[in-house]
Amino acid sequence: MTPTITALSLGAGVQSSALLLMSAHGLLPKLDYAAFADTGWERPETYAALDRLENEVARPAGIEVVRLRAGDIRRDALDPNSRFSTMPMFIRNPNGSKGMLRRQCTSTYKIKILLAEARRRLGAEVFEDGRVGRVKRGQHLSMWVGISSDEFHRAKDSGVKYAVNEFPLLQLGLTRADTQAYLDAHGFAAVSKSACIGCPYTSNAGWRNLRDNHPQQWDEAVEFDRAIRAGNARANANGRPLLGEAFLHPSLLPLDSAPIDAPPKRQHLRLVGTDEADNWENGDPDGCSPWACRSGRPEQPPEFSEVAA
Repeated sequence: MTPTITALSLGAGVQSSALLLMSAHGLLPKLDYAAFADTGWERPETYAALDRLENEVARPAGIEVVRLRAGDIRRDALDPNSRFSTMPMFIRNPNGSKGMLRRQCTSTYKIKILLAEARRRLGAEVFEDGRVGRVKRGQHLSMWVGISSDEFHRAKDSGVKYAVNEFPLLQLGLTRADTQAYLDAHGFAAVSKSACIGCPYTSNAGWRNLRDNHPQQWDEAVEFDRAIRAGNARANANGRPLLGEAFLHPSLLPLDSAPIDAPPKRQHLRLVGTDEADNWENGDPDGCSPWACRSGRPEQPPEFSEVAA
């Protein structure tokens, strides 16, 4: 069936920004709305890019940009009275081995609210407490997701019938470089990669950028790293601290003393000589897409067998 609504999952990164521009320029069908899922602790560049996209691209084209928020990921982790969905923090286990917490943050702070907005747009009942009910059988919308042809393996279904993920860049055969070139040609060369300030998958280059160019946010990340050493505040308040120590950096060192400065390449290879260390420096391109988080660990959306928020 032909969807009644066409939406964009907008992260304000390269691919999703290119999709918004292509729709505004008439190269793709006109979007009904573009939804940005805000964790409450996005990078300054992301908010700046989103403001510019809304003011200079979406609004003149008559495309609504809606900003959604399920909470504040930093505040929730540090508040003993808040429910917190874990970030994929690096763990030093009691026996000295290295582990990682389960990633729940993408589902809670992005996928759930994007799907709730989709149901609302499709006419589902909205209750007084903000919950959104079910969609009538047979109704669905098209949700554009910014996945380019060189990242086709990241394309995932939404997991629900009423929001069908579509990938226009794949259909057009466009690579990330193609979309970046398109943005460059239209004055959006400095589009950043969206991610939380305290995302554990931030590369060393990303941490240096935060430290050198955004000292306030760097201080927040350092303090957050220190505060979550024994787990989130609610778990500790309930007597369930981590059986180990949590860190934002894979070196399992406090962020302000972690080896984030890039050593000379020869020294780097001679002293370390592992692919893991190279990943610390460059990493996957930093970014967080609701259905394709760059952590490489698939995360399924929550089941909506009952009325969901």
